[in-house]
Amino acid sequence: MAPPSLYRDPWAKREAWRKHPVFSNRAMFGSMFPGFGIALGAFSAYVAWEKLFSTAQPHHDGHGQSHH
Repeated sequence: MAPPSLYRDPWAKREAWRKHPVFSNRAMFGSMFPGFGIALGAFSAYVAWEKLFSTAQPHHDGHGQSHH
């Protein structure tokens, strides 16, 4: 049986950073758009608020034009 040091990778310490969780695909894509989830939630709340309360007011299509 060969000693374990024979098959030991001498570059393993230098390559260990590649397997760190900070460099995983999920972490990379999660931090690609910081604040996107909060912005999406705020925009959705705004659209819902606008949809609920804009129906109470009549909508004017005239834009200043007189109808004959």
